[in-house]
Amino acid sequence: MLKRQSEFFKSLLLLSDLIIISLAWLIAYYLRFYSGLIPLFYGLPPFKPYLFFLIPLLVIWVFVFKAFNLYRPRRLSTRLAEVLDISKACTLIVIILGFLAFFLLRQFEFSRLLFVYFWILIVIALSVSRIIFRGGLHFIRRRGHNLRHVVIVGDGILAREVVKRLNNHPEVGINILGLLGNRPERIGKKVHGKHIIGTYDDIETILKERDVDQIFIAIPFSETMKLETIMNAMRSHQVTIRMFPDVYHFTLLRGTIEEFDGLPVLNIQDSPLFGWNLVLKRSSDILIAFFAILITLPLMSVVAVTIKLTSPGPVLYKQKRAGFNGILFNMLKFRSMLVDAEKETGAVWAKENDPRRTKFGVLLRRTSLDELPQLFNVLKGDMSIVGPRPERPELIEKFKGQIPRYLLRQHMKTGITGWAQVNGWRGNTCIKKRIEHDLYYIENWSFLFDIKILWLTLWKGLISKSAY
Repeated sequence: MLKRQSEFFKSLLLLSDLIIISLAWLIAYYLRFYSGLIPLFYGLPPFKPYLFFLIPLLVIWVFVFKAFNLYRPRRLSTRLAEVLDISKACTLIVIILGFLAFFLLRQFEFSRLLFVYFWILIVIALSVSRIIFRGGLHFIRRRGHNLRHVVIVGDGILAREVVKRLNNHPEVGINILGLLGNRPERIGKKVHGKHIIGTYDDIETILKERDVDQIFIAIPFSETMKLETIMNAMRSHQVTIRMFPDVYHFTLLRGTIEEFDGLPVLNIQDSPLFGWNLVLKRSSDILIAFFAILITLPLMSVVAVTIKLTSPGPVLYKQKRAGFNGILFNMLKFRSMLVDAEKETGAVWAKENDPRRTKFGVLLRRTSLDELPQLFNVLKGDMSIVGPRPERPELIEKFKGQIPRYLLRQHMKTGITGWAQVNGWRGNTCIKKRIEHDLYYIENWSFLFDIKILWLTLWKGLISKSAY
């Protein structure tokens, strides 16, 4: 029954894709030749060659989408991952079609602009259709239909986390029949509402007696020697097997799974700044910093003159800070304290009513105007507009021994503003909460997340009660 349901949904999805592709091709033809968006320099071409071109287009489409495995069940995948796969497949198909149209079928001159229209249309239309399709599946799964029946092998911390997350997402349609543990005395006990129904030795019996679609293996590292026995017990059964690696006793930061020559590679700890992510973040930093400097230059000039007139000493204050990967740089600030303010205290955070501040410095720190020169640090590449705040080397040495995950924040370029700051954790506030927010930012980084933080920075204002 479940297999027939799965084949029905695959067929429905394939038919939907073919209709959307055909419509997108016809709409692209209309946009190019009838909409008037771009003038026609050589007259209206015949429609027949474009209509016949749909045949190789649809054939190529089916093969490429199947090669990208875009018709497989995606119960545990994200919508964003599917949209990215669709975008890659669509781009490859348009490249293949372009080669076919412009190099092999030279007897007819196809419109290049039409292919651009078509590429944009199909990426958007297919992504939206998949989101709607998955949304429909989620709707019926929440109501107890189209379920997959699963037995979880394991009853420890990892297995408990798997059960907890599956319980939180009924839309994926996973029905947990029960768990298998390593100790007979635990049979009958519950894990987040699901019973332990046997031990590892009972796998084959349970597969024979129950209608099981999938096995989730979630055993701790200490029990990996039992894995071969567990796998052998399932060899004669047609059941899907998924394994959750036990990495909970490691510190994970943007953990991902890759493949090297057929071997799975688990990334325990990584930075989001690589490839196009790095290009995008650096480009946006340069643009934002450049225009921010142009806009605030008159204000910075007024601040510089006021500092010079109200207190002896330099206008700018350079302070050693640790940036990306712990690399030290000179962070610029407008001087808000007396010269040699830390001569007696050493490296310490400013506190309320700090006597080291100048009168004008109180206003600068309260309004965050002292941070404006860091825009030049951004242009230079020492900092980013958004990221964890750079810390002083002396304080890093102090905190890294007190807070286990403290150094993980150095996997991201430091910023002028950040997720911790817009949530109120700046200045002399709870360091653990600040680290928690910094690591959340790194784990969930995206360009849109940066835009959100920038908006919150402007919306909530630059004035902070904890900026002493």
